[in-house]
Amino acid sequence: MSGQVFRCTFTVRFGDCDPAAIVFYPRYVEMLNNVCEEWFETALDLPWGRMHATEHRGMPIVDLHVRFLKPSRLSEKLDFALVLTRLGRSAVELEIVAECDGERRLDARLKVVHSDLREPKAIPIPPDLREKMKPFLVEGGT
Repeated sequence: MSGQVFRCTFTVRFGDCDPAAIVFYPRYVEMLNNVCEEWFETALDLPWGRMHATEHRGMPIVDLHVRFLKPSRLSEKLDFALVLTRLGRSAVELEIVAECDGERRLDARLKVVHSDLREPKAIPIPPDLREKMKPFLVEGGT
């Protein structure tokens, strides 16, 4: 993997868990969305609050593939790593992995589409945002 990797860490909270004290699998989808949101705010300098409320744009997930490899438990710290595998006209494809103490917990592939929220439809990614995304594009990505 040669592109820049975006990393963030989340602690598994009580509300993320089922009665067995392991992460309830739909909560992982929320965590993946949180990783994307954190990437936009921290690395791309585009907080979703501004993008959604002020600019009326969004980046909804339109395709999602997740492999759950090992359970995660209450209070564990999950380290997420995100890379960009495809940068299209209006869509991007991401790979996100989560680990705990070096043990892989999940692999995910997401496709998100830059959208106009007023009349939900795909719109081109602005040039300035594209430039901020390019360093995260892995070798061989398009």
